[in-house]
Amino acid sequence: MHAIRCRTSSALTFALLTVLASASRGRSCLGQSWVDRKVCRPFVCQAEFPLARLDGLLGELDQLQADLVRYLGVPPAREPIEVYLFRDKQSYSGYLRRHLPNVPYRRALYVKKRGPGMVLAYQNREFQTDLRHECTHALLHAVLPVVPLWLDEGLAEYFEVPPRERAFGNPHLSSLRWSLRLGMVPRLENLEKKAGLSEMGKNEYRDSWAWVHFMLHGPKEAHNELVGFLRDIRASTPPGLLSGRLQRRVPDTQKRFVTHFNNWK
Repeated sequence: MHAIRCRTSSALTFALLTVLASASRGRSCLGQSWVDRKVCRPFVCQAEFPLARLDGLLGELDQLQADLVRYLGVPPAREPIEVYLFRDKQSYSGYLRRHLPNVPYRRALYVKKRGPGMVLAYQNREFQTDLRHECTHALLHAVLPVVPLWLDEGLAEYFEVPPRERAFGNPHLSSLRWSLRLGMVPRLENLEKKAGLSEMGKNEYRDSWAWVHFMLHGPKEAHNELVGFLRDIRASTPPGLLSGRLQRRVPDTQKRFVTHFNNWK
């Protein structure tokens, strides 16, 4: 469910994409035969199975865009995001071997090279979580020129669960509390040093999620700093390190972080 980010510019519009997709309906698209197609802007979904069974999930993806705008202050994505859904692991793996042979294998992927960003996933027990996770990456990278690795993954971990579970029901919460009881408090400065996905293990994903949770549900000043940080990135203004910005805005940041989770009920 990790993201592969290969960023360049995108030039397709929704109108052109819709015309091309309509013209190719029922035929092969990107070397694959698709059974169903649905547009939930900015997502253009094609699947090897009927999409009617995913109406609830696709509705969540529509809400996901609105939530990122609301909580992060980013604009909505204006470029299309192509979503390709496969019936099983075998079909998905075969597609990756043919079309993305140089991309490290992950259970689901977000890829952006030339043209629109692409999300790819196959049906499995974690399918819905995978799709929300990768679509979060896609929405962020559609409107931001770059996102620090830890923040990119922390936001995707936060938004990968159903909306009603984001604040209190994320599986990371229990693990984090045990870590805090043992005196192991994650330092944001350490996460900011991570340069590649190979450096992100289970604890790093959890800790990235935790700092996002703190900024979204903790002190108002922390949330404001997150919004300002992303605004500076979008404006191509050097944002500095978010850890330093938080320390200036939220005195005793580390202690406030621990208090936040100790009192979070």
